[in-house]
Amino acid sequence: MKRIVLTGGGTAGHVTPNIALLPRLKELGYDIHYIGSYNGIEKKLIEQCGIPYYGISSGKLRRYFDWKNFSDPFKVIKGYGQARALLKKLKPSVVFSKGGFVSVPVIMAAKHRKIPAVIHESDITPGLANKLAIPNACKVCCNFPETLKYLPEDKAVLTGSPIRQELLLGNRLNGLTYCHFQSGKPVIMVVGGSSGSQFINEVVRSLLPELLKDYQVLHLCGKGNLDNSLEQTKGYAQFEYANKELSDMFAMADIVISRAGANAICELLALHKPNILIPLSANASRGDQILNARSFERQGFSMVIEEEQLNHVVLLHAIQKLFQNRSQYSNAMAKSKQLNSVETVVQLLDEFCS
Repeated sequence: MKRIVLTGGGTAGHVTPNIALLPRLKELGYDIHYIGSYNGIEKKLIEQCGIPYYGISSGKLRRYFDWKNFSDPFKVIKGYGQARALLKKLKPSVVFSKGGFVSVPVIMAAKHRKIPAVIHESDITPGLANKLAIPNACKVCCNFPETLKYLPEDKAVLTGSPIRQELLLGNRLNGLTYCHFQSGKPVIMVVGGSSGSQFINEVVRSLLPELLKDYQVLHLCGKGNLDNSLEQTKGYAQFEYANKELSDMFAMADIVISRAGANAICELLALHKPNILIPLSANASRGDQILNARSFERQGFSMVIEEEQLNHVVLLHAIQKLFQNRSQYSNAMAKSKQLNSVETVVQLLDEFCS
């Protein structure tokens, strides 16, 4: 039996590509296990899939001063020891990492155990966790052609980002029913990422009186971000997050407003959904979402509003312009040479199991 250990966590973007691989790995007879943090978002998501889950100690490596920078290295060392013990016990044929700081000790332990490790970088430039993992990996998969120049030539493989295939099978009518929307009025879908965006939420809600004249608004606002005063607003549906119903929601959406996390925008590309991207500010991140968004803008897939320029006037104008030209964006995405990422990644993993 081929056995694989998957790892990655911290945000949904470090988990969902792993989940996208599960059906194909199961078809090929893999025995699948997952190593993540004790209580990260990955724990709940993976356990829902029925995959054996093992939590290890993990720390975050920060680029700024924080007292935790003095204690977290000890957590990483502890996690490394735990990962070594788990890999000795599980004896996988290969390890696959989607990144996040919990993955670093796992990849290092895999090298110590002489287990081939493949990692995946979704953003244009590698994040710090993957920079630390690359020397210990056999292959590095990437999402954007622009990323290849940042990776060792003998390790880099352009695969694209694995997309959950069930997202392509949504039913528009089911989505409308779920949200109590009418069928003859266009739908704007707003997605703020797995934790939501308070700023985007506020701007969208300030626009509701204007937007609801011509559109219906589905708002995935993030955990703890519901506004109870808007519960009875006709044409507006808000949810903290979506699970199985997400594919139906995408199916009914005419345009999408989203953050620019790599996995999120690759899902929009696969679904050919006209979109406005509002990347996370460089003041609050390393700027990877801005690079992702600009790449999609250059290819004609997206409109981009940087967070510093976002207000209700700018967003309303962008929505109106995108809706008028939505077919132009859909057609550009339909012509893109998007890779069959799930099959490409799984074939690569299979090479290490033969």
